[in-house]
Amino acid sequence: MKKLPILFGILFVAVVLVMSSLFIVDERQKALVLQFGQIKSVKEEPGLAFKIPFIQEVVYYDDRILSLETPEIEVTPSDDRRLLVDAFARYRIADVVRFRQAVSTGGVRLAEDRLKGILNAQVREVLGADTVTSNTIISADRGALALRIRDQARSEAASLGVDIVDVRLKQTFLPDQNLDATFARMRAEREREAADERARGEEAAQRVRAQADRTVVELESDARRQAEITRGEADAEKNRIYAEAYGADPDFFEFYRSLDAYRQGLKGSNTTMVMSPDSEFFDYLKSDSGR
Repeated sequence: MKKLPILFGILFVAVVLVMSSLFIVDERQKALVLQFGQIKSVKEEPGLAFKIPFIQEVVYYDDRILSLETPEIEVTPSDDRRLLVDAFARYRIADVVRFRQAVSTGGVRLAEDRLKGILNAQVREVLGADTVTSNTIISADRGALALRIRDQARSEAASLGVDIVDVRLKQTFLPDQNLDATFARMRAEREREAADERARGEEAAQRVRAQADRTVVELESDARRQAEITRGEADAEKNRIYAEAYGADPDFFEFYRSLDAYRQGLKGSNTTMVMSPDSEFFDYLKSDSGR
């Protein structure tokens, strides 16, 4: 009976030793087995693993894709139009051994602080390049700029044992002190464009008016020419008729012409004529034969 407690004690110690030597690696994790701070083994496959109890310890790291947001930074593109930009990155711990060596006991917090510094430096470098303008940053080309930032940051992040999966530019906006100047410049550009449009419209109107005036002059000139031609033809026909009438009966022609002269000269009710009484104009008023 006295041996039973001893057996239970030995069994208890054995169970404790076994439980202390076992650990489980989840499929979402990677694990490092440390002995006095030194890396002894890496466990990347999920399942049950062993360690030396009380001497070795296990440190777990997340194997999933993690998110990281960078603070706002000010960048100056090639057109000297300052912008505030913040980025969003997705990363994962690719090499746990290098990650442990790089950040030691600082863990993920220290690694993310270093990643933020790397990303901010690359954002300034890429967005401040000579070929990049503020319009490029806020256009559809910003996706290509984000890929350049990711590719350039990857090489530096690899020294931390981290793989940057993706980078996106979240917000891009102007500092408050630049908004008024930007709005004033935009207003001036719109006013200049409006003035150009008005000038082009006035120029087109002048061309239309000039063409219309030219058409009017041409039409009037042609009408006057046609009128003169018609008038000349009418006068010629009139003279021909007068000549025929005069040739047929000269006395009657002279009589008709005198009557026509009376009709034209004595128009109206207040016509006054001053001439010599023996003027030939009154011949047919004195005698029906004109004498």
